Amino acid sequence: MKRDPVQPTTERSGGIAQAASLLALGSIASRVLGLVREAVIAGLFGASGMVSVFRVASIVPTMLYELLVGGMLSAALVPVLSQVAEQEGRPALWALFGRVMSLIALLLAALVLLLELLAPQVAWLLGGGFSPELQTALAQMLRIIAPALLFFGLSGAVTGLLYTLKRFSFPALGASVFNLGVLIAAPLLAGWLDAFSLAVGVVLGALLQLLVQLPGLRGVRFRFSLDLSHPALRRIVVLYLPIALGLVVSNIQIGIDRRLASSTGESTIAWMSNATTLVQLPHGLVAVAVSLAVLPTLSRLYAQGDGEGFRQTLGQGLRIVLVLIVPATLGLLVLAEPLIGLLFEHGRFTAHDTFWTAWALRYYLLGLVFASVDWPLNYAFYARHNTLTPALVGILSVVVYLLVALLLIRPLGMLGLVLADSAKHIGHAGTMLFLTRRHIGRLSDLRLGPAVGKALLAGGLMAGAMALTLVGLQRLSAAWQVGGLVAELAEVGLTAGIGLLVYLGLASLLRLEEVGLFRTLLQQRLQGNRLD
Repeated sequence: MKRDPVQPTTERSGGIAQAASLLALGSIASRVLGLVREAVIAGLFGASGMVSVFRVASIVPTMLYELLVGGMLSAALVPVLSQVAEQEGRPALWALFGRVMSLIALLLAALVLLLELLAPQVAWLLGGGFSPELQTALAQMLRIIAPALLFFGLSGAVTGLLYTLKRFSFPALGASVFNLGVLIAAPLLAGWLDAFSLAVGVVLGALLQLLVQLPGLRGVRFRFSLDLSHPALRRIVVLYLPIALGLVVSNIQIGIDRRLASSTGESTIAWMSNATTLVQLPHGLVAVAVSLAVLPTLSRLYAQGDGEGFRQTLGQGLRIVLVLIVPATLGLLVLAEPLIGLLFEHGRFTAHDTFWTAWALRYYLLGLVFASVDWPLNYAFYARHNTLTPALVGILSVVVYLLVALLLIRPLGMLGLVLADSAKHIGHAGTMLFLTRRHIGRLSDLRLGPAVGKALLAGGLMAGAMALTLVGLQRLSAAWQVGGLVAELAEVGLTAGIGLLVYLGLASLLRLEEVGLFRTLLQQRLQGNRLD
């Protein structure tokens, strides 16, 4: 009997949401550990110039990884591996994966060596606004952190295969353990290596991320091979070339951003990084998890020629993202300063640092919804083996960033750069929505408008309730002369808890089914239902 193509099947919907819930659990653990990591860094080193140096050094292996592996992972590697597994079987998949791993290992090892040799030049390029002393420290830190690039790359390739095999548990665990590297190294080595201990922690975390995923390769048979003649390998390269172009431009933007930020004060990069950590918590939990879960299904539906199933699956993913990211954005907006004070304002991190980090967070939040919607839209094009369109839109968004950054950096300093980042996400998401409609057909029947309207209504009322609760708690603390950690925990915890209850209640009242679906399947995952 032919399956009805208009509505996604229960199995398809459940599979996506279950995968998303598992990846979300991994993301929760990763983000929580990330917050703990940032709190440890703030307590040990504050928002000093050396912390800003570490932030710049740590983006170098990340940028190179995203350029050579990370961008390929979702844009080309998973779609092609999924297609090979579907059409040619497991032996062909193992053969292709062996070639991919071999090529990545050789290429990244060469890049690690090159980075060791050119560390002073890279330090000047990215941190030219720093003092000479901080630039020297940056070069030293780059040499320590360089090997992380190799571990990142191998881990990314393994992640791609595990996503193809729908073994989501191990990548979720890998994302979690990365932050343990800094949490182990910084407290143990800070007295000996000072802030350089953070670079050691990144290398350790990257190695742990690789090691915990290796058990997921059970039953996989591959061998080292530099034979580049495999036709699927050429398809990966062809699909990835446009993405590589877009990532080159994006990395140039990141480099310019770091260079500009280094000229606005020693602490600004540290403030921006702490704010970014909080923005990435809901982004990773919602947008990234849903997008990674939906990609294999979209790739399979496209390979099967099920255009309507493709549209409906994408619509479901977008709705889940919207109804969860809208309240998260509004909640962070209300809790910006007390949350930052609770998490970071201890040790060498001062109230002055909290004030400026909170303003950076507020301005980053302007682009959070748009950045989150962008992920499923990009992945929809990747699943259709169209990597050129997202790459070109990415280049356009970088132009938007540069125009806004150069216009606002003089009057607003650091905040001008943050606003430019939000403008980039808004421009990118708007363009991708327009192009998605042109490529896959109408979006009006995907019920995105009602989902946004209901989420905004419920989220707005939630934010109002949170603001009233926060003001009331702060007045009680002042009247009873209660301060310190207890008062901060009460303010943030009770305010967030009331906000969550209000939103869930309104979501039920407004029949926001995506919240219920995601919550139910998350509970099932917590109870031990297996996906892989």
